[in-house]
Amino acid sequence: MARTDKSHALKGFAVWMLVTFVAAGVGSIASTRAGSFYQQLVRPDWAPPGDVFGPVWTVLYVLMGIAAWLVWRRAGSFAAARTALTLYLVQLVANALWSWLFFSWRMGGAALAELVVLWLLIGATVIAFWRIRPLAGALMLPYWAWVTFAGFLNYATWQLNPQLL
Repeated sequence: MARTDKSHALKGFAVWMLVTFVAAGVGSIASTRAGSFYQQLVRPDWAPPGDVFGPVWTVLYVLMGIAAWLVWRRAGSFAAARTALTLYLVQLVANALWSWLFFSWRMGGAALAELVVLWLLIGATVIAFWRIRPLAGALMLPYWAWVTFAGFLNYATWQLNPQLL
């Protein structure tokens, strides 16, 4: 029995990490030429260099996947944590959409508006996760903080580059 539980937990972990990184991959497809585009943009002085984003997002996606897995595991099934895990999946879609809006379609204002929606979805996910497993909610906080920072960076970059965004 213990072996089955461990196997089930490991499979669940793999699934939540896969789901999370599929969303990351969908977003990264839109960002394939982001490096050169980012270098063309006039950026605020406080903007990080482009090579910071990949490692930061990788860490954040790992934390997010672990958080979703912890909620799923504590609840015992998707159905038992339907609201929390559905919020998680919806915010993943919004996360991936931002890269398309900003980098592929170069719609700075729409990207900012979508980022506000993403920020609210992350907040709702943090609360829902926290209620089920506080550690899972806490693991989402760096992501929420980074998206907050990204919102200010999106706004500033959009304002500095009306001809490109």
